[in-house]
Amino acid sequence: MQSTQSLKVQTCYICKQMTKFEHDTVVPFNESAQSKKEQVAEMFNNIAYKYDFLNRFLSAGTDVIWRKKALRHLKEVNPKSLLDVATGTADVAIMADKILAPEKIIGIDISEGMLEVGRKKIDALELNEKISLMSGDSENINFPDNSFDAVTVAFGVRNFQHLEKGLAEIKRVLKPGGKLMVLEFSKPKTPVIKQFYALYMKIVTPRLGKLFSKNAGAYKYLDESIKKFPEGKQFIEVLDSTGYTKTYCKPLSFGICSIYCGTK
Repeated sequence: MQSTQSLKVQTCYICKQMTKFEHDTVVPFNESAQSKKEQVAEMFNNIAYKYDFLNRFLSAGTDVIWRKKALRHLKEVNPKSLLDVATGTADVAIMADKILAPEKIIGIDISEGMLEVGRKKIDALELNEKISLMSGDSENINFPDNSFDAVTVAFGVRNFQHLEKGLAEIKRVLKPGGKLMVLEFSKPKTPVIKQFYALYMKIVTPRLGKLFSKNAGAYKYLDESIKKFPEGKQFIEVLDSTGYTKTYCKPLSFGICSIYCGTK
């Protein structure tokens, strides 16, 4: 028979796996019976052809600076193998090749539409031997334990269907001493910036999204998922509870965006 202590550990683990966060319930299409994961994939398939343009346009190019700053946090581990989760159109994967120069970069995403755009970019840059993109899910990463020196997730953790499960799966494929870097939107704290940002995200972004991509819902979802995401200290606590060490957070652009890192 199992000991009482063993049963307690298993029970705690099961409870932990069932932890829910507010952003887990935010979905792109409230009327849909699909899971969050399925809805997110459909949403990105629909906007893939305009995704890069809208990122540059809506952030005035600041998103490129954010990605570069975030990747520099991995220089200390000098990764030879890197996994980019929720790679989208492979922006981070391509930048990682320039900034970190790993031997191999793998990008995974649940949206085939986004991957198709990413593959065209990689092909045009003649990076096919360095960067590979494949369909993949953060909660079931199709690689063995201890496979990568570093893992990146840029603007993707809000879309995880189960946050802790995805982070635990990422930790599994990290090598001991490997580092996770998460880049994600957060909410500014300075009153004037906070008010302007709230107005921009609630009104301007969905309207511009509808104008250019014919999909206002995707950018309404963006605003709602940011509002309910466990940012800053809360997200660090999630990383800590998932077993990461040396965790830290670095806000960017008055807190509009934040870099989170943790080590296995």
